Amino acid sequence: MALISAGLVTTLASAASAASTEPRLWGGQVRVFAEQSLEDQKGLSVAAIPLNGPGIEQFINADTQMSPGSIMKVLTTYAGLELLGPNHRWTTRFVTDGLLAGDTLKGDLYIEFGGDPKLTMERIWSALRDIRGMGVRTIDGDLVLDGHVFLLPEGLPTFHDNGNNPYRPFLVEPSAVLTNFNLLHFQARSDERGVRSWVSPALPSVTVDNRITATREGPCPSRNALSWTPAFDNQGRVTVRVEGKLPRGCQASTYLSMLPHDRYSAELILSLWQEMGGTVTGGWRHGITPPEGRLIATTISPDLVDMVRDINKWSSNVMARQLLLSLGASSRHPGDNDDRVSGIRAIYDWLEDKGVDTQGMVIDNGSGLSRHARLTARQVSQILTHAWQSPFGSDLMTSMPLTAMDGTMARRLRNLGMEGMGRIKTGLLQDVRSVAGFTRDANNTTWAVVGIVNHSPAWQGQSLLDKVLHSLHRNPPTGTALSKAN
Repeated sequence: MALISAGLVTTLASAASAASTEPRLWGGQVRVFAEQSLEDQKGLSVAAIPLNGPGIEQFINADTQMSPGSIMKVLTTYAGLELLGPNHRWTTRFVTDGLLAGDTLKGDLYIEFGGDPKLTMERIWSALRDIRGMGVRTIDGDLVLDGHVFLLPEGLPTFHDNGNNPYRPFLVEPSAVLTNFNLLHFQARSDERGVRSWVSPALPSVTVDNRITATREGPCPSRNALSWTPAFDNQGRVTVRVEGKLPRGCQASTYLSMLPHDRYSAELILSLWQEMGGTVTGGWRHGITPPEGRLIATTISPDLVDMVRDINKWSSNVMARQLLLSLGASSRHPGDNDDRVSGIRAIYDWLEDKGVDTQGMVIDNGSGLSRHARLTARQVSQILTHAWQSPFGSDLMTSMPLTAMDGTMARRLRNLGMEGMGRIKTGLLQDVRSVAGFTRDANNTTWAVVGIVNHSPAWQGQSLLDKVLHSLHRNPPTGTALSKAN
């Protein structure tokens, strides 16, 4: 079923008809779109640059500093590909300062984290399975978390979300000891036995209080039909009360982040070890891996190309922020003590070496989940133009959602002949909608295109930007007139 309204299709069709007779007026056409959607035309900023065929550069309010939303990830991931290299990987090391005696490791087990953005439960399980395969059953000591890979003496800037759920996945912050995105997967299912609910991973600090009412078979409810309410005790443990109605044969779930990173990671590792039949006589703590320690297992991440794909296809804030910290850790100057600041400086230096004007640019955390981040459409279009010419440009392009096909563009521009015609990163924040990427026009010319809406409210911004993308595809500006930023 088409997910674009009939009104939008009619507007696009009529605009395309008008533009087909006056192709020079593309910039004016976009301004008409803005007039129809926004109270203030200055709330829209656009840049479009032809890369490999006929066309005229288009700029509308392109030098206005705008809040970019998640198109900031295009900058962070492209910088990562060039500064770290597409085959960069993160290594997590399992080290001991003890000795093996029968099935017992007499000593502590250190987890030396490498800042991995995607250290999943499955990969941790595999590394622990290797240790069990060595015949180790008992760790006679502590589990020690070593997160010295990142320097963050003053922590991270706080993003104040205006929603009523501080535990939502997109709010997870980066951490040296990040595992499994710090997420808990709560599930409930109604069957002939009644309603059962559970959480994965099953951690000692998390309990589910199931108060769901089972009903007879019927349509399964939406994902928001159940309420998941946490209650914390003075020890940091959480009981999540789940309430609502669930028809027989239906299942519901949600992802939440409720524990501090260190507690979550330690309990995850300990619970996986116990599921394998292992025991740990001590507890868990923070510490530094001793230089004389012996390596007994490792887990190595997928390469950066795979990470970048996850970041851009699904707009992962925590992975993008983790990547920025990794850039900072790899490019410290003498005396540097904050990897977020070092990462931002590394990106600025890299852009300036390319001749990109960074005046007014504010990167903040690399994900776009920020009230302070600022970019202009012209700056982003210059970055995309450089990416088009980069040896790693194809890696960046393939990481972006395909129009009307996958990722955050899966439900946009459908049934308009644009399936797969664009590779577009999207952004969404309060009063912000944005797109940035590469799209083909009807003449098979590829354009670098950027569109940013900063307007209160911005609820019509997505439709407006879809019109911009569609009109550029159907009626690209190939005449002699040129729309310039004011």
